[in-house]
Amino acid sequence: MNDSSKTERVRLSAEDWEDGALALIAEQGVGALAVEALARRLGVTKGSFYWHFRTREALLQAALERWEEYGEREVLAEIERIPDPLKRFPELFRRVAHEMQPHRVYAALLKALDHPQVVPVMSRVSQRRMDFLTRLYQEAGLEPVVALHRARLTYAAYVGFLQLNFTLGLPRLSHDEFDAYVEHMIATLTPARSSEAS
Repeated sequence: MNDSSKTERVRLSAEDWEDGALALIAEQGVGALAVEALARRLGVTKGSFYWHFRTREALLQAALERWEEYGEREVLAEIERIPDPLKRFPELFRRVAHEMQPHRVYAALLKALDHPQVVPVMSRVSQRRMDFLTRLYQEAGLEPVVALHRARLTYAAYVGFLQLNFTLGLPRLSHDEFDAYVEHMIATLTPARSSEAS
C-alpha cells in the first residue's frame, strides 16, 4: 500500500463520495453516476472509492439515503420546532424555495423513476412529506380531509414547479420574480387563523 492511497482514504470519507455522487446526479442525472468519472471529478483514484464502497450501486444507495436523511433532519425537524402552526408555513416555503441542490437532486430523481434503487426512496420521501404537510395543516386547524387535500395541492405545486423549472426550463424567473412567487404561494397555501378550520 503506497502513501498516496493512504492519503486519499484519509482525505476522502464515505460522506465525501456520497456528496460528490449527489452533486453529479443533480447536474447530470442518475445515469451519469460512474465511479471513474466521479473519482476524476474528486481528484482521486478509484482505489479510494473501493475503500468505502464495493459497487456503484452501493454508493448510489448511500447517497440516496443521505439525501433522504437530510430532508428529514435538516428541514422537517426544524419546521416542527416552530411552536405556532401558522408560522411554520412561511418558514417551510421560504426555506425549501432557496435550497437549490436538494431541488436539483429531486428533479433528477423524478427523471429516474424507472430505476429500482430510486423508486423506493422517492416513495418514502413523498409519503413522509405528504404526511408531514397533512399534519401541519391539521395542527393549523384544518379538518383531516381538508388538510389532506391541502397537503396534496401543496406537494403537487412543489413537484410541478420542479418539473417545469428543471425539465422544461420554465418559467424563467428573475430572483425578484421568484421571491414574489414564493410569497404568493405562502399567501395562497397558508390557512387563515380561524375561518378555514371547519
